[in-house]
Amino acid sequence: MFRSEYADVPPVALPIHEAVLGRAAAFGDRPALIDGTDGTTLTYEQVDRFHRRLAAALAETGVRKGDVLALHSPNTIAFPVAFHAATRAGAAVTTVHPLATAEEFAGQLRDSAARWIVTVSPLLETARRAAELAGGVREILVCDSAPGHRSLTDLLATNAPEPETGIDPAEDVAALPYSSGTTGTPKGVMLTHRQIATNLAQLEPAVPAGPGDRILAVLPFFHIYGLTALMNAPLRKGATVVVLPRFELETFLAAIEKHRITGLYVAPPIVLALAKHPAVSRYDLSSLEYVISAAAPLDARLAVACAERLGLPPIGQAYGMTELSPGTHVVPLDRLREAPAGTVGRLIAGTEMRIVSLDDAGEDLRTGESGEILIRGPQVMKGYLARPDATAAMIDADGWLRTGDIGYVDAGGWLFVVDRVKELIKYKGFQVAPAELEALLLTHPDVADAAVIGAYDEDGNEVPHAFVVRAPTADGPTENDVLRYVAERVAPYKRVRRVTFIDTVPRATSGKILRRQLREHT
Repeated sequence: MFRSEYADVPPVALPIHEAVLGRAAAFGDRPALIDGTDGTTLTYEQVDRFHRRLAAALAETGVRKGDVLALHSPNTIAFPVAFHAATRAGAAVTTVHPLATAEEFAGQLRDSAARWIVTVSPLLETARRAAELAGGVREILVCDSAPGHRSLTDLLATNAPEPETGIDPAEDVAALPYSSGTTGTPKGVMLTHRQIATNLAQLEPAVPAGPGDRILAVLPFFHIYGLTALMNAPLRKGATVVVLPRFELETFLAAIEKHRITGLYVAPPIVLALAKHPAVSRYDLSSLEYVISAAAPLDARLAVACAERLGLPPIGQAYGMTELSPGTHVVPLDRLREAPAGTVGRLIAGTEMRIVSLDDAGEDLRTGESGEILIRGPQVMKGYLARPDATAAMIDADGWLRTGDIGYVDAGGWLFVVDRVKELIKYKGFQVAPAELEALLLTHPDVADAAVIGAYDEDGNEVPHAFVVRAPTADGPTENDVLRYVAERVAPYKRVRRVTFIDTVPRATSGKILRRQLREHT
């Protein structure tokens, strides 16, 4: 068993809004959130006041403890206010990908039993259609403004009292993101107030933040990585978060220069752009002190090229998953120069790890031996919503969560992730479940069978690669037919990028797809 070198942290038995914004009033006029496109700024005092007023308005509207509110928005300065207002009103927040189709969104609404939606006007039609398909949604609110819908600004005018919800941080769910885990289709991950808040405390010794720090939030807040590293962690410590709705290189670089950004938390595609794109040389990025990459594997050579170009310490990595709130490992900021190339970091405070053999015996392995990574700690999820069997398959009776990733620990205590058991595809950091795409492909009238695996494109991104068996009576479909069929029905990041036609999908006697055999043909 491997244990963290950091001292254990006591569980943070606070509602997440208190754990993050409990000192907001004391930070006063310090800038908390800055819109990186137009400069609109919210101070800590405003964030504290606004989220409390909005919580009162949501309670007045009918939001009660145990309800679910769907937050459907790109990054804006209103997102953290809406999130913490909802939790203060007693609701769990299920975060929704802004590019989700109405059908995908409706599935999440139905599964989570969400009764309220907070969205933005450009996404309103998708939200309306999703609400119609799902049923049960009482009201759609907007962060900005739209005819026929109340805005968050309208709600701030309420005179209702701040709600007293009696939240139990250890049991009550604060966030309900959706994840495919190691296999299957997306499931609601129940993260309690205490689990998320404690994970913030666990990360702090390794990646401290404070009022002098300026963090650029370009990765999405709806993703647990962005929610923790870019939203909650800096706001908890009085840092300034500069918010961008999406990654556009020139806007991103201009924001670093203008706002004197000190820290970047990114995914590998952004590291690639920083390392190779000619536009980088046109901007003053000298304020940067460090870059941390997570959400997907980062090539060690690319990390070196990026750091050398920017004149920074080596690019650090972090590791975790939605089911772990999400963090378990990170390269500490004060050890970036000594960390070996390719490591995803060291265990954060209060976290235990085992590396076990991949055979049925599941024996514990020693330093230097590769096996499946198991994690135990206060950040392990409560479970999957309404899926006790899936929860039991993920977390054993002793509290060990099976990550589905294969790795080893070197003699210095650094973790290296080398492969994975799980079927999940990570496209630019976003989860794509092969089972979801396979089920969709089988609805095509000319497809008899299908399997989907992850394959790497020329830029090193993992992409969905479909293996399709044509129906016996069909002349088609063509590759373009398959690509178009999927693209019309899923969010852009889930699209199939490659198609191979085969005579039969290799399966075990149990019916399970033998994906390793398919990988041999890529």
